[in-house]
Amino acid sequence: MTSPPPPTALPIRGVQPSFDDLGTPLHSITFCVVDLETTGGAPGESGITEIGAVKVRAGEVIGEFQTLVNPGEPIPAFIAVLTGITNPMVASSPRIDSVLPAFLEFARGCVLVAHNAPFDVGFLKHDSLVHGYDWPDFTVVDTALLARRVITPDEAPNCKLGTLAKLFRTTTTPNHRALSDARATVDVLHGLFERVGSLGVQTLEDLQTFNSRVAPAVRAKRHLAESLPHAPGVYLFTDDRGEVLYVGKSKDLRNRVRSYFTASETRNRIGEMVGIATSVRGIECGTSLEAEVRELRLIAEHKPRYNRRSKFPERQHWLKVTVEPFPRLSLVKQVRDDDGGYLGPFSSRKTAERAMAALHEAFPIRQCTARMSRTPRLSPCVLAEMGRCVAPCDGRISADSYGEFVNNLRSALTADPTPVINALDRRIDVLSADERFEDAAVHRDRLSAFVRSSARMQRMASVTSCAEICAARRTDDGGWELHVIRRGRLAAAGISPRGTDPRRYLDMLRASAETVLPGIGPVATASPEEIDLVLRWLDQPGIRLVEMDGTWTCPITGAGRHLTRIDNANADLHHPPERRRLRPLGPARAS
Repeated sequence: MTSPPPPTALPIRGVQPSFDDLGTPLHSITFCVVDLETTGGAPGESGITEIGAVKVRAGEVIGEFQTLVNPGEPIPAFIAVLTGITNPMVASSPRIDSVLPAFLEFARGCVLVAHNAPFDVGFLKHDSLVHGYDWPDFTVVDTALLARRVITPDEAPNCKLGTLAKLFRTTTTPNHRALSDARATVDVLHGLFERVGSLGVQTLEDLQTFNSRVAPAVRAKRHLAESLPHAPGVYLFTDDRGEVLYVGKSKDLRNRVRSYFTASETRNRIGEMVGIATSVRGIECGTSLEAEVRELRLIAEHKPRYNRRSKFPERQHWLKVTVEPFPRLSLVKQVRDDDGGYLGPFSSRKTAERAMAALHEAFPIRQCTARMSRTPRLSPCVLAEMGRCVAPCDGRISADSYGEFVNNLRSALTADPTPVINALDRRIDVLSADERFEDAAVHRDRLSAFVRSSARMQRMASVTSCAEICAARRTDDGGWELHVIRRGRLAAAGISPRGTDPRRYLDMLRASAETVLPGIGPVATASPEEIDLVLRWLDQPGIRLVEMDGTWTCPITGAGRHLTRIDNANADLHHPPERRRLRPLGPARAS
């Protein structure tokens, strides 16, 4: 039996990162500081009367833009008094549809800066949309928001532009005229840069995520992300003893890990974890499914103290048909390789007990916990007197006759839940007719617990009984995302790049895939969570089942072919995997 080598964690290498790796330095960015004067406060209801903008780079002004704008409506008197812009001043000025192209060209390639940016940018975006201009995807910096994060009430009573201009002693006094206010905002921006620079903010990415609430010790750990690639995969936070504290996954390892050292991370437990962590390891994965599965397996292996979900798969609750002369239902926390029938897993013991009660309603098997020999001689309990148990304890029913009830029970667990559903439906109808609605609700909850678990079991069985499934999906760049799934376990994953033969790549992937031997029980080869991940991926649009148990089902290349997936509603669990039906989802996207 061969298996692929274990994943190798990405080492921290002693190389000097490039500027692209570290982020975009603030001194290399061209900022366009803009300010507007308007007739009111709401885009669409008011118009722009003046635009002023200053283009600055590395502390030097490299251009200015200023124009009055005819708003197409009278300027309210109080606005005219506030700004000094009157109706005669804008009567001969151009309309906004003529001004916008010039401004957008002036600001092209810049980072937009404004004081109370949602107001100014909101007007510009609205008018661009109305007049049919494409609004560029500007990065926006709001000096008012940034000031609120670094200026204390002792320094300034508020963060208005006039107040900040006095604090930073700007060379231009803001006076509610667009260009003057933009010039003052430039000085305020540089003053704020000096403040945040001493706190370790040196790049645009740092500025966008800066918050004074982030402790300096946490912010100082951003270098832990620098060795990680911009690639999908799994990351592991570890402490100084090498203990794994937290495991997560991401489509971009570096960006995701960097976010843990910014204000965007607000979870108290994770903040505590980041304070303890001394290193971050990364494992690159070829596909998103591989990353999800690896995360699940690593959490189960290391049981990190700061992960909440999937840490203890062995603590899940299952219902089991015991292996003894007179079997019964038993609540267990572990699936074993035996011939007992299983149902689960359940999210809680209470849910499992509800499903057990539903099964006891349909099948009169014994509920006592004592072990019985093949020839028992015991006194029947009250359940036998009520007709809810066939009472094998008194020796009147043979093990073979009792076995028929058990066989029907196992069938309900794995293949046909109809007897349980019918029995509970009849009971609910009787209770409802007698207006015993609370008792009917109890039986309804029991039925719901059983049906949900039974449906999940049959979904898992549709995959775990297949020795091998090879599935593919187109990538955005024209390649193929390939997976080899053996008995519900992800055995191999990879990407066939555009221009290569995906069939040949799949053959190599199968040859190097993990060997998964058949086992006994519903989850002998993979955890229920992993099987659920595989099923969800197979159910996504665009998935092609290329091979199943050695039988070719669908080509990888070519247009107009049908996509296929496993359909539980159509799959006959009594038939071997090669005879199961597949439901077409529709024509494939052209190559």
